[in-house]
Amino acid sequence: MKAYLDLLEYIIKNGEKKEDRTNTGTISSFGHQIEFDLEDGFPAVTTKSLAWKGVVSELLWFLEGSNDERRLAEIRFNKNRSELTDLNNFSTIWTDNADSQGKDLGYLNTETEKILGPVYGVQWRDWSGIDQINELLNSLKNNPDSRRHILSAWNVSELNKMALPPCHVMSQFYISNGMISCHMYQRSADMFLGVPFNIASYALLLSIFAEILDLKPKRFIHSFGDAHIYLNSIDQVKEQISREPKPLPTLKIPTLNSIEDLKKFKVDDFILENYHPHPPIKARMAV
Repeated sequence: MKAYLDLLEYIIKNGEKKEDRTNTGTISSFGHQIEFDLEDGFPAVTTKSLAWKGVVSELLWFLEGSNDERRLAEIRFNKNRSELTDLNNFSTIWTDNADSQGKDLGYLNTETEKILGPVYGVQWRDWSGIDQINELLNSLKNNPDSRRHILSAWNVSELNKMALPPCHVMSQFYISNGMISCHMYQRSADMFLGVPFNIASYALLLSIFAEILDLKPKRFIHSFGDAHIYLNSIDQVKEQISREPKPLPTLKIPTLNSIEDLKKFKVDDFILENYHPHPPIKARMAV
């Protein structure tokens, strides 16, 4: 994860102060790229602890095609939504978006249902009737050398209906020598809180695709537009980059033959083995 830590340090030293939508303020730098080789280990940040169950549950939620934040809570906590009404104990990383932007857009917002509009999962599984995930997997299987293995969430006609327009906009997949790689472009990147989560999420997605297609996961390339550190997390970033990285963990996932097989499994079935990170570093998410 050295490339990630080096980019944090670069932004601290060279970034430009900017105002932002959340009125928090950032130090920002534009146009960067980092890369991870999954043969070296799973790219889970070790200089602080990664919210692994949050990563897995959100990706499963995306792949299910849901836009209901309370469905995400069901996946995350393995409980029925009727048991999850106490948001002090059962909130998710999308709760604030549902309760602010989602509510402002007029979507249903109750203790048991919180609609976000046509966010990532909807676009992935039902872009105007097109199931991008199944089409992508079919294309990867039947035409591996194609240059059109694209997954996109940036549906221009529906951006104003989303509680949060996509930050990780699109990704492309590439097969070579029995291995599959992924290149993802992120227009807006919260480098401290969001990016470690995004790296792990797309590395997990790549690993799931590899399992379904009987391939090995290889490279995850992560390109950034506006890469920023919020002003309220500068001290936390400095603490993080002062820590010595630890060995990367190994990912263990269930046997999968299709994307629908994911319905058979729970968050706890996706395991990071030998993951021994430094203690967590808390910061407030800018919404």
